[in-house]
Amino acid sequence: MLRRTCPQTAQDKNMTPPETLSPRQILDHLVTFPTVSQDTNLPLVDWVEGYLHSHGITAHRQYHPDGTKAAIFAHVGPWQEGAVVLSGHTDVVPVAGQAWTSDPWRVTERDGRLYGRGTCDMKGFDALAIWALVEAHRRGVKRPLQLALSYDEEVGCTGAPPMIEAMRAVLPKGAVAVIGEPSRMKLIEGHKGGTGFHVHVRGHEVHSSLLPYGVSAIMEGARLIAWVNDRNAETMARERSALAAVFDPPFTTLHVGMISGGTAHNITAGDCRFAVEMRVVPGEAMEDWADAFESEALRLDAAIKAVHPDAGVHVERFFGVPPLQPEAQGEAAALVRRLTGDNASGVVSYGTEAGQFKEAGYSAVVCGPGDIAQAHQADEYIELSEFAAGQAFMERLLAEVA
Repeated sequence: MLRRTCPQTAQDKNMTPPETLSPRQILDHLVTFPTVSQDTNLPLVDWVEGYLHSHGITAHRQYHPDGTKAAIFAHVGPWQEGAVVLSGHTDVVPVAGQAWTSDPWRVTERDGRLYGRGTCDMKGFDALAIWALVEAHRRGVKRPLQLALSYDEEVGCTGAPPMIEAMRAVLPKGAVAVIGEPSRMKLIEGHKGGTGFHVHVRGHEVHSSLLPYGVSAIMEGARLIAWVNDRNAETMARERSALAAVFDPPFTTLHVGMISGGTAHNITAGDCRFAVEMRVVPGEAMEDWADAFESEALRLDAAIKAVHPDAGVHVERFFGVPPLQPEAQGEAAALVRRLTGDNASGVVSYGTEAGQFKEAGYSAVVCGPGDIAQAHQADEYIELSEFAAGQAFMERLLAEVA
């Protein structure tokens, strides 16, 4: 579902000039919105939309199917293809259970750092991108600039694909996408892909002394977890491909981070739930890994049902993020190198929305202020020097597109 807001009328423009905020002032506003992924981000989107509107910039929304969240995107400059897209996400991870020493929903400056949830991941970049879009509109540019802010990145990058599809339906197609995940303003040209499954093993409860006549969901679930461990051992022992060798670790990894189930120590478990996460190196087919896991789950399901027909295994895929592979003479990488003056490049093992932009036909890289080590932590922060480096990057980008 799309919604569009209209820029100011001529009469509006004759009124008091709109307030132009600095990147820091924009960041202060963005952090006040508690946009944890499980909650709405609409108040933040309302604010961004209103701020862009005040500067005569048309904004568009793409809503989550349940209407509680939205992506927002906009275009400034000539109405033509080839824009540079500045892309970030609006959602943040929870603060519950973390020991913060200052209010996580207010930017607090101390010791050369800006503290607050999302300052690093990634409202710092969002603020810089919003500022750059307004500046591009005010100053005028020959090459268009686009802003794209998604939802639900933190729960599997599920909000970017429908946003990208909506952008391509109403805006001239962009050419280059810079995804501003924290990289200390270093160029990141590659990352692993990712996918995951929620697993529910249904058992059949009997007294534990009658074990052969029941089905322990926990013990059967452990067989799938053992399969995960076996695959990790195999990939670690396998010879590395050239594409994989540049990653740390240089192979695909499978992981189970949480598990729950069971009623009592002397009852075969009626239920067991866990999730399997896969981080797949470029050059390997993510679907092959997904198919292999689903096949193993089906094999186990049949074996369990042979003991009791009401028992079984149900798996549900809950995210899929394509890998990002370095491009030969990629336009996005060349642009970022010009703007940073740094010819080096790197790769990371986590996934980003860059792979989704690349899959949609954009030249895409990751480059943003802040250190990923600070993301998701209590007392999350971005260094003032990093934020300043991000603004300097945007100033050079404005000069480039002008």
